[in-house]
Amino acid sequence: MKDAAEPSGDGPHDESLSPRMPFAELVALTAAFMALNALAVDMMLPALGLIGDELGAGEGNDRQLIIVVYVVGNGVAQLFFGPVVDHFGRRRVLLWALAGYIAGSLLSIFASSFSLLLAARAFQGVTTAATRVASVAVVRDRCSGRRMAEAMSLAITIFMAAPILAPSFGQLVLFAAPWRGIFVALLLYAVMLALWAGWRLRETLPPEARRPIDPAHILADYSEFATTRVSIGYTLASALVFGALFAYISASEQIFTETFDLGARFPLAFGAVAIALAAAALINARLVGRFGMRRLLHGALLGFVIVNLIHLAIISAAGESLFLFILFTGLSFFALGLIGPNASALAMQPMGHMAGAAAAANGFAGTTLAGLLGGLIGRMYDGTTTPIVMGFVSLGVAAFAIILWTEKGALFHPASPSASPDTARLARRSAAEPGPGEAGVLRQAQDEGERA
Repeated sequence: MKDAAEPSGDGPHDESLSPRMPFAELVALTAAFMALNALAVDMMLPALGLIGDELGAGEGNDRQLIIVVYVVGNGVAQLFFGPVVDHFGRRRVLLWALAGYIAGSLLSIFASSFSLLLAARAFQGVTTAATRVASVAVVRDRCSGRRMAEAMSLAITIFMAAPILAPSFGQLVLFAAPWRGIFVALLLYAVMLALWAGWRLRETLPPEARRPIDPAHILADYSEFATTRVSIGYTLASALVFGALFAYISASEQIFTETFDLGARFPLAFGAVAIALAAAALINARLVGRFGMRRLLHGALLGFVIVNLIHLAIISAAGESLFLFILFTGLSFFALGLIGPNASALAMQPMGHMAGAAAAANGFAGTTLAGLLGGLIGRMYDGTTTPIVMGFVSLGVAAFAIILWTEKGALFHPASPSASPDTARLARRSAAEPGPGEAGVLRQAQDEGERA
């Protein structure tokens, strides 16, 4: 396994943003692409029961598949789109993916059965996989280290308005139109985003840095990601804790409408929990430069485990209440807001020379594993919150064990500025295959944390 240090400064491209896309707009556009995913999931929540009843979903928990198939399709497809964005560039893939998302929205609008809707949702997930990979690669092209964590935190802060407001948006659509109107709203959002990206976004991957679509080369890239300790470790740990997020999203409509009998007030409770995630992302953007990614992440993960152990103990001793559920779930999601952007930045940091493939591997493992685990835990819903909270505890403990392995038992430390053997590997690689030349090798070595 290869290790990489945590750089303390900005990446080599932090000051080279296109004049048509300043840093603030880059963050806003990245957030808008993230929101595309969030809206596609969270606007569905108030309509799950209506969709299940009209299209003939079987058991009550089957309607969760509207969320699960989207998430799994999104995760699996990212492996395909990683090499694609490294070969064709970021901008072209983003625009084609938005066109596909619009087509998926049309298929959902006219779906005549539950099976057809699930197929359309899976296709939507596939198309947003491309937007996820390409947008993260754009950020990695421009930033590295803590600067990338700052950019991702700011983007997540803006994007978190989506899950806070999306269920309410979905409920408002349902007041004025059938559930198919939600897909009309998603289609219109995608059209707006396509116009913005087409007008303002320039290509961030230079021609000399593009990589061939070759099976052996692709396998080598994914193998490198999987054998780089910091990349695979933080990817898997993040996937486990975000399995808790997907478990909550899958079962939240049933928890709030059945367990707590909130009815149409469900979006208010959902938004109250989501605010904690947005607040943490904003705080992380302010603190990461001072304390470092590892210290914030390790502390947040430890807090996630402790909070859910306390919640489980209270449920066992005194029972659950709406206040306790919102309080402890909000605290858990506050921790997730600190874990997510830092884990992504740490996983991507050694991968500047193959950002598209790395974003794909990170997204595939993170989204697919999180979606499958979250879907499994969500389907254990039995009318109480106990299975969900037990799932949170189990996922948190497993993630903490992976972080211990990743850091070789040493937690809460800034990364060592010592040199990495990856410098020699990069030099050998550039000599063996076409690449960006000596300057590119030096830039890659800096990207990989050769010096703090």
